[in-house]
Amino acid sequence: MIWRITILVTLAAVVIAVVYWRLADGGQPPSGEALADVFVPPLSANGTEGEALFNASCASCHGTAAAGRNGVAPPLVHIIYEPNHHADAAFVLAIRNGVRAHHWRFGNMPPVEGLSDEQIAKITTYIRELQRANGIQ
Repeated sequence: MIWRITILVTLAAVVIAVVYWRLADGGQPPSGEALADVFVPPLSANGTEGEALFNASCASCHGTAAAGRNGVAPPLVHIIYEPNHHADAAFVLAIRNGVRAHHWRFGNMPPVEGLSDEQIAKITTYIRELQRANGIQ
């Protein structure tokens, strides 16, 4: 009987330790580091312009090549942002109005000021080209 209690207590301690370890670091890279490995393909002319605009307006949060930044913002080269789930208009709305956190635990995204519709379209082209090159259709 005592051996059963000892086994149960030991098992409970191991489970608690594993849960604590997983919650403590979340299994994620250190804060600010990229959350995804992103292959950057040769880009179209609009994709190249979109990359420059993304780097100036979005990369400080969403990281280089839209790979996300741990503790800051999610990767946009991710299945969640595939065109069938988040149409191009979702990027326009997020940039214009901000967006309430709903897929990730990074908090709400504020609006991004100073981008025209044409610039947003080029940023979206860049993100979509990255997604396709990384198997997200």
